[in-house]
Amino acid sequence: MFEASNQAQVDESTAPGRSSLAFLRRFIHHPKQIGSIIPSSRFLERRLVKLGAVANANTVVELGPGTGGTTRALLRALPAQGKLLAMEIDPVFSEMLRAGIRDPRLIVHQATAEQIVAALASHRLPAPDLVISGIPFSTMPRECGIRIMRAVRAVLAPGGRFIAYQVSGRVAELGREAFYREADLHVELLNVPPVRVYTWHKGRKET
Repeated sequence: MFEASNQAQVDESTAPGRSSLAFLRRFIHHPKQIGSIIPSSRFLERRLVKLGAVANANTVVELGPGTGGTTRALLRALPAQGKLLAMEIDPVFSEMLRAGIRDPRLIVHQATAEQIVAALASHRLPAPDLVISGIPFSTMPRECGIRIMRAVRAVLAPGGRFIAYQVSGRVAELGREAFYREADLHVELLNVPPVRVYTWHKGRKET
């Protein structure tokens, strides 16, 4: 029986050193799809888990999980009955996630972030309490960023949160247009490079 004590099983194919190397290789090949040359630090992961109130979430969507460092942190905090939908565009990262994390709460879905509505529907998942994103909004066309953020706002459960952790501050402008409000901003200095963490809340009366 699976227990909530965050028992995500990891094989040696996703050990930290190997994951970092894979991350660097994919960054070299697809720099516009990946926000940094190294995975997130454990300090950033802890901040994301806390700001996202993951311990109280039923459904979480992660956009751009990469090699799965943040994915593992989310799973460690997620309740036993929760579900984590990890949406990854890169086929190499997608396969690493499927092979390296053995957890029945995790669903790996290879697709773009713009396809979040279809991805949730295909797995029959309810509106997420949290959508968390590490994809680099600064390197994508503005129209694409707006579409992603509007799709996220549309699928979020009332009272849900969208968190984007970014090196650049461009996402704040996109968020104002998509969420019609300013984001809460935190900066995680114990990460290389330092990262800005933006949080938007969907009002309980919004549709």
